[in-house]
Amino acid sequence: MEKKRIIPCLDLKDGLVVKGVNFVNFRQEGDPLELALYYDREGADELVLLDITATMEKRTIFLQTIKEIASRVSLPLTVGGGIRTVEEIGKLLEAGARKVSISSAAVNNPALVQEAAAAFGKEAIVVAIDAKKSRALLAEEKNLSGDRENEIGAENIKSGWEVFIQAGKKATGMDLVAWAKRVEELGAGEILLTSMDKDGTREGYDLDLLQAVTGTVSIPVIASGGAGKLEDFRDAFLRGKAAAVLAASIFHEREFRIREVKEYLQAVGIPVQL
Repeated sequence: MEKKRIIPCLDLKDGLVVKGVNFVNFRQEGDPLELALYYDREGADELVLLDITATMEKRTIFLQTIKEIASRVSLPLTVGGGIRTVEEIGKLLEAGARKVSISSAAVNNPALVQEAAAAFGKEAIVVAIDAKKSRALLAEEKNLSGDRENEIGAENIKSGWEVFIQAGKKATGMDLVAWAKRVEELGAGEILLTSMDKDGTREGYDLDLLQAVTGTVSIPVIASGGAGKLEDFRDAFLRGKAAAVLAASIFHEREFRIREVKEYLQAVGIPVQL
């Protein structure tokens, strides 16, 4: 069985690492280079860096930050934020990124995924998908009655989850599963799937959301949003069928260490790189 990956995530805002809950109420977590060096020593499998305000500010992620981190750590880097063109992807790869993550630009211009995969290879292209439960699914969970078409809306979201862009600020009206299928068809090598409902809550990954995507696509899916205890990592792999798990605050704040998570997973029969 292929070894499962543990990936810390650095969300960057104003040059610092931050972490929020449900994509709001951000708090500072530290310096990106210091945290990258820490995770390199800790034995993380990869590192994700996402500039969460780049799209809204209509700029790309700071190349100098990526160059500095890439020159100091041995971890494969996945970098995202504000990317709109194949040329920008090329610059990030030249700066030291192993993979580039695109989200809003993929929705706004799906051809970008296809062009980037053709130019750099699908293994270099990650499409990040931020998804939130539709009002219809929330109503169903709460056993609400009434005319859903008029009162709840979101009739086109057949899977129960809607895709959001611009760091979770903008609803797209797109169905999660349909978009995940399309992303694979366009040539993405991997999907970074974040549950907006679970993000930062430490209540566990959204396994239903995860299963909806991993049961549909054949490319690797990284689970993101909600890690709070060791069992959450186990469930994301065994029940959610994730290829990798991403976490932030529980690692930044030293609630768990990378090796601790890996040793637990190995003990329950999940193959990891120690």
